[in-house]
Amino acid sequence: MSRFLRSLIALAVLTSGALTLSSCGGGKDTRNKMLVSVRDQRMLLVRDGKPVKAYKVSTSKFGLGSQPGSNRTPLGRMEVAKKIGRGQPKGMVFKTRRPTGEVLKPNAPGRDPIVSRIMWLRGKDYHNRNTFGRLIYIHGTPEEWRLGYPASYGCIRMGMKDVIDLYNRVGEGAEVRVMRGSLLNTAEGQAYAQRKGADVFLSMQ
Repeated sequence: MSRFLRSLIALAVLTSGALTLSSCGGGKDTRNKMLVSVRDQRMLLVRDGKPVKAYKVSTSKFGLGSQPGSNRTPLGRMEVAKKIGRGQPKGMVFKTRRPTGEVLKPNAPGRDPIVSRIMWLRGKDYHNRNTFGRLIYIHGTPEEWRLGYPASYGCIRMGMKDVIDLYNRVGEGAEVRVMRGSLLNTAEGQAYAQRKGADVFLSMQ
């Protein structure tokens, strides 16, 4: 075998290996999308265009918007910029995105910190481009009794168990879209309702 042919074979092996590593290296998540309905106070996880699971959430009690200092939930297209909390127990309290060591149970009286997991969002539209700087997250809350109603200070709150489940399903770069209307007004929401029942987003317990 000539030196030239051996070089070509070696180059092919190296290129093949590089392609395999790049395709399996945990790059941007382009398969998953989260649709958040302010009207329904529900989130629908969609993978490869097909609805997977619905979650009860809580958006801001101050309404919608991207004004600095408004404590409002931004509308429009966003993405998961950073994931924080991997391996921490359910109910772990976070302060400035760091675990404190304190663990709360659901509906712990008088407590309302960020718990369990954090998915820090980055705005993709012009009007919500300050989302990352406003510290808007998808995160767990101990106040699970408030889920299903607007109660947050701008973030999208989820139950402790649910936020861990979502965290494990999506990667950084996954799309998040917050909308005013019902999930039933989307093709993905209609497909999910056909499987689970027409009132699925309102009847979730």
